[in-house]
Amino acid sequence: MSSADICSPCGVVIVNQSEVKTIEQCGAFTGVAHPGCHCLIPCLCRCVNQTLSMRQQQLHVACETKTKDNVFVTVKVAVQYQINMDDESIKAAAYRLTNARDQIESYVFDVVRSSVPKIELDDVFETKDQISDSINTQLTSSMSKFGYSILASPITDIDPDAQVKRAMNEINKMKRLRVAAGDEGEAVKIRAIKEAEAEAARTEIQAKADAEAKYMQGQGIARQRQAIITGLRDSVNAFKSEVAGVDAKNVLDLMIVTQYFDMMKEIGAQSKTNAVFMNHSPGALEDLAAAVQKGFMAGAFDAQLASAP
Repeated sequence: MSSADICSPCGVVIVNQSEVKTIEQCGAFTGVAHPGCHCLIPCLCRCVNQTLSMRQQQLHVACETKTKDNVFVTVKVAVQYQINMDDESIKAAAYRLTNARDQIESYVFDVVRSSVPKIELDDVFETKDQISDSINTQLTSSMSKFGYSILASPITDIDPDAQVKRAMNEINKMKRLRVAAGDEGEAVKIRAIKEAEAEAARTEIQAKADAEAKYMQGQGIARQRQAIITGLRDSVNAFKSEVAGVDAKNVLDLMIVTQYFDMMKEIGAQSKTNAVFMNHSPGALEDLAAAVQKGFMAGAFDAQLASAP
């Protein structure tokens, strides 16, 4: 603003909050007018020359550059800056720098274009904080002599070329698919192991149950045979006592023949029976009785040998 716009005939100047004005006398800087009401004497050629904002400001800078692996990227930086509150800094900001925003943008371009070409694309994303720190350090060192403080300079975006971005997304997609396939394979493996363990447990339980059933069945068969033997013994003794002149051999032969005919009767009573038929002539029955008797005698002889001292 010019002095004609600011200086009233009575020399009263109003400075708004978060602003300062530079005061000149005959074109030379004499001081700073801070927020409030100020009285300037027109006859002494004192007037206001510039109005500066003391608010925090932000400048968005988009810098296109090339990475080490020859990929063009656009690095976007948000520089937050502010004029220092002391009069010397205000004087430097007003008289030593024509355009602070252009100056800041130039420094950002310099740092980005000297750092990113040394790094490959994948590493740019990982080292953006280091690049941001370099930008902040460079700006702080360069702009402090002009009265500015650099509050922060974060990198807000790294935007590669559209084709490169699609390729990166495709690579990431395939990588995730491989991971998913590996996880699925591991799940199938674990499921197969668990099913095998469950099947082994079921087999073991079934085997124990079968063994117990066989044991119980064997006990039942043993008791059944013991009962048959007891019944046969009682029948032989009763037959001998009732019929005179009959020995045990005759009784056993008669019982074998009787059981044989009972078996034939049961087989004939069923329409569908798989059976093995043996010779049932009287001579064959006599041979069968002799074989059974011989077996009994051999078993008794073996028992006597086993019990002999």
